[in-house]
Amino acid sequence: MKVIQTNLPGAVVIEPQVFGDSRGFFYEGYNEAKYREAGIDRRFVQSNVSRSAKGVLRGLHYQWPNPQGKLVSVLEGEVYDVAVDIRRGSPTFGQWAGVMLTAENHRHFWIPEGFAHGFCVLSEHATFAYQCTSLYDAKADAGVRWNDAAIGIDWPVSSPLLSDKDNKAPLLAEVPAERLPVYAA
Repeated sequence: MKVIQTNLPGAVVIEPQVFGDSRGFFYEGYNEAKYREAGIDRRFVQSNVSRSAKGVLRGLHYQWPNPQGKLVSVLEGEVYDVAVDIRRGSPTFGQWAGVMLTAENHRHFWIPEGFAHGFCVLSEHATFAYQCTSLYDAKADAGVRWNDAAIGIDWPVSSPLLSDKDNKAPLLAEVPAERLPVYAA
């Protein structure tokens, strides 16, 4: 497995070793010992799968309190996946990292606790899988607007299909301080 650092400390791309031939392929989607060696020493307690059509953008989502770390991948299709550091006091606060995740490249993206997460679908549809370090908590569910100019994400879609919730999410500067995670060095 290959670990690729992003510009955000802690947010990494994992490229598993893929074994393939004319019959298909095999790879380890998760191996606790190998991930621990890569610096991702977490216990996953919830696994989710979503399917979205081309042009759908989901995010930027996070939970606070009760943050979730997410290990995400694409089982079918292609998405552009983004993590944003929203931890108050972080040297990379408001910065983002993006990565292409496809069924063909088998990449995983680790989004640590304290980061907002979003993705947009570039293929006709995509099946997206994510493992979470804490359970979904509706009271802690929060978001930041996908097109916040202060963050400046270079999304590969100009007019995405959004949920009402995502369309009305606040700008990062509008989120009350107590609703943002705190950076712990």
